[in-house]
Amino acid sequence: MTSVLAAYRERLSAGDLAPDAAQEAVATRLDGLAEDIARWRPDAWLGKTAPPRGLYIWGPVGRGKSMLLDLFFEAAPVKKKRRVHFHEFMLARHAFLREARARFSKESGAGQDQLIAEAAKQVASEARLLCFDEIQVTDIADAMILGRLFERLFADDVAIVATSNRVPDDLYKNGLNRQLFVPFIGMLKAKLDVVELAGPHDYRLRQLMAAPVWYAPLGPAADERMDQAWRRLTAGATPHAVTLDVSGRALVVERQAAGVARFTFEDLCARPLGAADYLEIAERFHTVLLEQIPELSPSNREEAARFRTLIDALYEAKVKLVASAEAEPVALYPEGDQSFEFERTASRLMEMRSETYLALPRRDAEWKQGVVD
Repeated sequence: MTSVLAAYRERLSAGDLAPDAAQEAVATRLDGLAEDIARWRPDAWLGKTAPPRGLYIWGPVGRGKSMLLDLFFEAAPVKKKRRVHFHEFMLARHAFLREARARFSKESGAGQDQLIAEAAKQVASEARLLCFDEIQVTDIADAMILGRLFERLFADDVAIVATSNRVPDDLYKNGLNRQLFVPFIGMLKAKLDVVELAGPHDYRLRQLMAAPVWYAPLGPAADERMDQAWRRLTAGATPHAVTLDVSGRALVVERQAAGVARFTFEDLCARPLGAADYLEIAERFHTVLLEQIPELSPSNREEAARFRTLIDALYEAKVKLVASAEAEPVALYPEGDQSFEFERTASRLMEMRSETYLALPRRDAEWKQGVVD
């Protein structure tokens, strides 16, 4: 299996990455952790050893945290391992707790702590190594169970590596009843080495600004430019599918990598999706590639309405959009009913192409409340 450093240097040699001393230093730390994991004996009947000390990697957006986590996950020599977006992980835990509460509470009187222990046991049975991408805590429901959940995960000898845009002390900052959350921060710092990745360059912004983000008209040239944008923005990462939870309903994203999701217009606007789906996509991905946007008119009014809702969701979250379309934004819906409503969408699409918008950070989860009208 290729080491983290070897895989990182392969990306450098291929031109997918630019040399960065801060990234290489973190890759070296992750390589050392992978070696510790190789010596770890988590399931041995005799000679069982404690899990190696994990890492909490934090820093500004666009520095390569998710990319390095992917390389580490591929290199980590342990069979039971899982790499998951933190938001997705917490949604699954809440679903488990709801089901367990309904199943056990009336029969056995099981309390919240017992149910959380069961949730942690389920996780530990499936993964000895957990890699969390983008730890952020904005929801009081998450904040109130995290301490007990992670306490059980550590007790069950689960090794943890995580990335975040925030230093641990800033998690759930100014949150309701934050004093109840503070012990979780102490636990993180006690169990994981905190490593800052704060190189001088925002590579995500560089790659977005390296070429236009709107390609029109549709055709082979636009298709090729979208392929180039995908390769550039994912830095050569292997795409795979992921399933998002939208209020208990599954939404499958077929192509995503490195925080970037790729869709066709048909994927998102010709299906019966709505604001909740688009809000979940906007929270999960920092960049969306949207291909094959047709000219819109009253003949495809439902698709046009979904498109407007999608753009509102992406815009409010400050998600970056790279798109191919039949026309420029102002000419996408030239006439007919909804053309007046589409003027705001066209205006937002033009703004989303600007350097000012591309430089904006993605907003935290609080933006989701009531932003799509």
